[in-house]
Amino acid sequence: MPRIWFVCLLPALLAGCATGTTVGYRNDVRPLLEQKCFRCHTPPDGEGYLKTGLNMQTYESLMAGTYYGEVIIPGDSKRSILNKLVEGRAGRAMQMPHDSDRPLTDAEIRILRLWVEQGAEFN
Repeated sequence: MPRIWFVCLLPALLAGCATGTTVGYRNDVRPLLEQKCFRCHTPPDGEGYLKTGLNMQTYESLMAGTYYGEVIIPGDSKRSILNKLVEGRAGRAMQMPHDSDRPLTDAEIRILRLWVEQGAEFN
């Protein structure tokens, strides 16, 4: 049932984004991360967490970044590592998520891009 609601509401969300609606962490970004990213980026055993230190469980841990530095630059999706990786701009081998059974859709990538461009706030 939740997936059906997401699919039904996604066009409305995207239409709202085009007209200036704010993309929110709690309602838009976190559910997406839970579905597509938590499996690998959650301590203590997530493969992505073990390799990079990126913990996506909370807003604070996401914003803390990896062992190598920040992954989100609020207001700048072009330079944000998160956006580069999910959009495939860092190369096919680096594109996230690695799990080919659960790739991000264009609409999901757009949600992440808009959230970062809007300042990556905890809203």
